[in-house]
Amino acid sequence: MGDQQYSETGASCFVYILGSHGATGVRTYVGWTTDLERRLAQHNAGTGARSTRGREWRVIYSERAEDRSSAQSREWRLKKDRAFRKSMARHINCGD
Repeated sequence: MGDQQYSETGASCFVYILGSHGATGVRTYVGWTTDLERRLAQHNAGTGARSTRGREWRVIYSERAEDRSSAQSREWRLKKDRAFRKSMARHINCGD
């Protein structure tokens, strides 16, 4: 993906996969944002997506998108690609 800026906000768009290891096993979450650090903090504070509440999340994969439309399209494809998400989930450190 390109390194162009997101023209409406002056910020880059990112597509990301979060990973979490908890009592019920490993989970992944796919999303997009213009501020990856802020969005991760929201997920970990319980103010992100409802499905991410109550877990500690780590970014296990991210990529830059050219614009919002590209980010949303890539997000949709990653959500459907369970094999890729599962391979990325192997990067979650269980002991930290």
